[in-house]
Amino acid sequence: MNFLITGAAGFLGSSLANQLAREGHLVRGLDDLSSGDPDALYKDVHFTRGDVNDRPKLWSLLQDVDCVYHLAARVRVAESLLYPREYTEVNVGGTVSLMEAMRDVGVRRVVFASSGAVYGDQQEQPLNEAAAPNPRSPYAVSKLAAEYYVRTIGALWGIETVCLRIFNAYGPGQHLPPSHPPVVPAWLRQAMRGGSLVVHGEGRQTRDFIYVNDVVRSLTAAATAPDVNQLVVNVGSGQETSMRDLAQSILRITGSDAEILDAPRSEAGASRMCADTTLAAKMLGFQPRTSLEDGLRQTLQEDPRFAQAVRA
Repeated sequence: MNFLITGAAGFLGSSLANQLAREGHLVRGLDDLSSGDPDALYKDVHFTRGDVNDRPKLWSLLQDVDCVYHLAARVRVAESLLYPREYTEVNVGGTVSLMEAMRDVGVRRVVFASSGAVYGDQQEQPLNEAAAPNPRSPYAVSKLAAEYYVRTIGALWGIETVCLRIFNAYGPGQHLPPSHPPVVPAWLRQAMRGGSLVVHGEGRQTRDFIYVNDVVRSLTAAATAPDVNQLVVNVGSGQETSMRDLAQSILRITGSDAEILDAPRSEAGASRMCADTTLAAKMLGFQPRTSLEDGLRQTLQEDPRFAQAVRA
């Protein structure tokens, strides 16, 4: 098959692109490199630097494409609180631009990478796709709005759509920005350096951490699965882990004597998050294979940054 991946140089995008290339597919990638790394992509991936709102470029890249994976997005919750307009322009406007270009060229399926963040705070766990969204940040709002655009436009223009609500993905190569980095690689680095792991609100908040290889399997399944048009599907491990338990697992696996420090809760996030993956199993044949501890070990073994942290 022929694929276009937007956000191809990012954490999930590069993992997906490389897997599809290994399987022998023709893979084109688009990324503006605001946070991605083109060196993470195999040479077999045909990479183009560009903006997802550049429709002439999209028209060119979409020629003869069977399925689009739309992963291009701004993804930092804390940053979205400061720059909601930018998150709307990229996450929502870019999605609409892509759908218009797909209509113009005649591409018939898109798999959209949404987020479990659209659920916000919910009383009942695990989270079922039927739960009413309750987004708590501009990032989550932008992802939910993009979902609605994808499904509405798809229904109007005859484009098959699958929206995957991906929970807290982690694994080797995850981007570590200077401020507000993802918790797993940030804490692994701190543990390896003997720094402190800061938990907020006594670490009682919970998240559903899913290893990158499992996410990629769900994405590849969604490209060809039958009877999935217009579906929204959770992609998570189905396991609820408190932030304190995550910190303790990281200390145990790294053998670090770093401290766990408590701080007041301040982030605009949900108190609990755990994915119900029943629909993913039924419609995509997807079951997560990697436990949190195994995923953390694999991340340590395969990500050279943590070996560097030991020597620092």
